[in-house]
Amino acid sequence: MTKKKLGKLLILFLCGGTAYILIEYLFRGHSHPSMFLLGGVVFIEIGGLNELCRCNMSLLLQGLIGSFIITVSELAVGLLLNVWLKLNVWDYSHMPLNFLGQICLPFSIAWIFVAIAAVLFDDFLRHLMFGEDYPHYRLFLSHCD
Repeated sequence: MTKKKLGKLLILFLCGGTAYILIEYLFRGHSHPSMFLLGGVVFIEIGGLNELCRCNMSLLLQGLIGSFIITVSELAVGLLLNVWLKLNVWDYSHMPLNFLGQICLPFSIAWIFVAIAAVLFDDFLRHLMFGEDYPHYRLFLSHCD
């Protein structure tokens, strides 16, 4: 990996981590340093979805895949931090359709919208900071060039 690409990923990681922390403060009134790390990692993963595919994925498909990425990441990190280390960063046990209090269906649905916002934010940053082409979006249909 080149220094230029590594630098780009670091900047995107920092922006994603910061955005995640701000979202938590906005909705929960507090956060945890681990959420900066989790936010940065999932932001890079979600932002890179179109990089992995020759087809330009629809925003809805990116949102669904992004929600899966966030939910699986939240489960893994939750099991480590909340169950094993007992840090109690979050607890969804009061939410319907939760699994071990670490993930739940209502938040997995909310993550679809967060993931779509992450796609748009990632594309905006890549265009603004790195001169990449700004994509043309389709809400429902994916297309190949």
